Amino acid sequence: MRYMTSEEIREAFLKFFEKKGHKILPSASLIPDDPQLLFTVAGMVPFKPIFWGKVEPVYTRVATCQKCLRTVDIENVGKTPRHHTFFEMLGNFSFGDYFKEEAIEWAWEFLTQVLGVPEEKLWVSVYEEDEEAFRIWNEKIGLPEKKILRMGKEDNFWGPAGPTGPCGPDTEIFYDTGYSKGCPEGEECTPANSEGRFVEIWNLVFTEYYQDEEGKLHPLPRKNIDTGAGLERFCAMMQGVYSNFDTDLFQPIINRIEELTGVGYKTDEEKDVSIRVIADHIRAITFLISEGVFPSNEGRGYVLRRIIRRAMRHGILLGMSEPFLYRIVDAVVEKMGKVYPEIVRGEGMVKEVLSAEENRFLKTLEQGMKVFDEIVEKKGKIDSEDAFRLYDTYGLPLELTLEIAKEKGVEVDVQEFNKYMEEQQRKSRAAMGDVEFARRYEYLEKLPKDFRTEFTGYEKLEDEGEVVLIARDDETVEEASEGTVEVVFSRTPFYAEKGGQVSDTGMVEWRDGKALVEYVFEASEGVIVHRIKILDGTLRRGQKVVLRVDKKRRESTMRNHTATHLLHAALKKVLGDHVRQAGSLVAPDRLRFDFTHFKGLSSSEIEQVEDLVNEWIMEAIPVEVRYTSYEEAVKSGVVALFTEKYGDVVRVVEVPGVSKELCGGTHVKNTGQIGLFKIISEESVSSGVRRIEAVTGFSALELLRNQKKLIDQLKEILGAREDELTDRVLSLREKVKELEKKLSQGRISEKMITMKQLEDGVKVFHGVFEGVEAKHLGGIADNVLKKEGEGIVILFSKFENKVFLVVKVSENLLDRYDASSIARNIAKELGGSGGGRKNFAQAGGRHPERIKDVLERLEEFLR
Repeated sequence: MRYMTSEEIREAFLKFFEKKGHKILPSASLIPDDPQLLFTVAGMVPFKPIFWGKVEPVYTRVATCQKCLRTVDIENVGKTPRHHTFFEMLGNFSFGDYFKEEAIEWAWEFLTQVLGVPEEKLWVSVYEEDEEAFRIWNEKIGLPEKKILRMGKEDNFWGPAGPTGPCGPDTEIFYDTGYSKGCPEGEECTPANSEGRFVEIWNLVFTEYYQDEEGKLHPLPRKNIDTGAGLERFCAMMQGVYSNFDTDLFQPIINRIEELTGVGYKTDEEKDVSIRVIADHIRAITFLISEGVFPSNEGRGYVLRRIIRRAMRHGILLGMSEPFLYRIVDAVVEKMGKVYPEIVRGEGMVKEVLSAEENRFLKTLEQGMKVFDEIVEKKGKIDSEDAFRLYDTYGLPLELTLEIAKEKGVEVDVQEFNKYMEEQQRKSRAAMGDVEFARRYEYLEKLPKDFRTEFTGYEKLEDEGEVVLIARDDETVEEASEGTVEVVFSRTPFYAEKGGQVSDTGMVEWRDGKALVEYVFEASEGVIVHRIKILDGTLRRGQKVVLRVDKKRRESTMRNHTATHLLHAALKKVLGDHVRQAGSLVAPDRLRFDFTHFKGLSSSEIEQVEDLVNEWIMEAIPVEVRYTSYEEAVKSGVVALFTEKYGDVVRVVEVPGVSKELCGGTHVKNTGQIGLFKIISEESVSSGVRRIEAVTGFSALELLRNQKKLIDQLKEILGAREDELTDRVLSLREKVKELEKKLSQGRISEKMITMKQLEDGVKVFHGVFEGVEAKHLGGIADNVLKKEGEGIVILFSKFENKVFLVVKVSENLLDRYDASSIARNIAKELGGSGGGRKNFAQAGGRHPERIKDVLERLEEFLR
């Protein structure tokens, strides 16, 4: 076999299947359009709807090189030659076209003729009941019977993914590395009886059955082929190495790790494991961040944070004490950027996000490790509450705690860890005011079966309807004459709150009465409930009514909703394709938009976004709405949110040339109706998620008027022209600072500062103050030493349930006393940390109530 690079193998595979009539498609995103999966875990994931028969294929033959990510065996990464988080899967697929014979013949042809793998090096396995596959291998390919292993369902049968669904037998191709025999004495080595010698390089799945609820198999009308071959394993085979980490896919990265750490690869097995972990994880990190996944405490962001922290942990084992992972990104981009240009475009962002996360983790890791050691010293083990505290307070993921414990030989009991996690989530939900989620609306069971409210609000703001159901205090009633009730009408123009858009409000009128519509919501799929306050008359079931939406409120909401779509498009254009919607609020007075991004926007970026949105508004572009199938919509490039559920028929809202999204909300007819768009704030929501609030239309006009009033008031108060306001305010601020400093120091100097004389004659001056800012304590300490000549000054200030302290040591005592050491000792007792120079240090803590105890034991802290 000739040596082939990873680039040559990848290209050879795709060209081979292109000649066999396959459409070559680019790799799909690592973020799948599948609510059941966090990541794309296999080459078949992008085609799952086709395999399930939900979507008709555009091409019946497809081949790809798909980037994938799995963490199910993350603890084995680095310890074995072939476990990875990020990897590339080569695959050819048939959707109702060719089947077993072609799939097997072409796989054999590619391996033996294109790659030149010697036939004697290849073995296969088949499902024990799959006689057809056995005959093809034996009679068509000519493989001896002894090299075709018949295996059970656990080895050679794929699926279904759940209790029911498509499934089928598979056949696996093995390569004999010749390395580690591990065979029973006196027997020939085979993939069934040897450990590590034979490597599975290709799996061909024959999806030909459907498994029903009883576990019975039924032939599918359309049979499919799904194959997967690990590029990393192909590379090891073609480059004559046993470990994937010795291939050209990893060696440039490992070389970079060696340069940064000063640790040579293949010099010490424990260090080699750490190098392999880092080499693997940096690929996953680079690709995830380039696709807009940022470190956080949930979902994909949590997985990314976990991978980063595992890599950092192994860097620490190699002697690294400062951020270093971001410096390896270059090696990944250089090796893989030509195939995956998204990591070239995102290189700067990846480094910035990664560097920030490394710095953040290093600050908590050292403290967390100290607490870990303290717990072990005290208890001799780590229990569930300890593990949760290490996670919640010090940022150590449970997996990392388990790894550290294993390395130190410490017992870990984490059976109740999830209980603490669930309690934290419950408190979090309560803190966010999530109080209505538990309501079941049992009164809806009284509705006719399959009832759906007819929504007419896209076309009308006024319509007639009939009262179908009235409920008060979750009980159905036949009529209501006063107070608040919940009502279901046969049809309604009122938009129910969903998708971030607030509900409409308005009036309901009938012959002898009227009611105010306060809130509208969808209590179950297709059933719209109106919370109304009856003002006059009696409302009865079966009553004919007129429903009128508040026109001004609806129009303002529409302006903000369309503006949200424009904002999303502008953010992608200014910041990059990694921007994804992470939440929104569309109200009549403002809009709020949460999105994935790794840092705050600069003033220039905010202006660029505003300019783009207002430019599209001034172009008065018609807003188009159409209905189509979900598959057709996604195929056309529409933006679909991972968190939303979509049916077979979807509503597409498009601003041609700007934005195309799946959306059920209400929108303006053309962008010109938005008027003016103005961003009023930009801030962080959580790690990797930013929030923009903005106003449009009359709210923007009101904002400008209020700002003009404020400027006029300031001009009058300060006696300055508009162009002088900034300088005048800055001048006043400096004067105020100086006055505050003098006032604070003057007030404090009058307070009694206690003096205590140590056994060696050294004078220690100490004082405790309330509400004095830490920045003023240093000046007070200076004044004390100026007045007294020499000694040690220790000053405390209680401030908002925290404590600040400064330590000052006169020059003649520096050979015996260290301010930095004293500050650290005291801070540890106060639940904080600190440091500084020998003559001056400062610190802080979370337990001001312990100051009294510190003062009583002062000499102990000065030693």
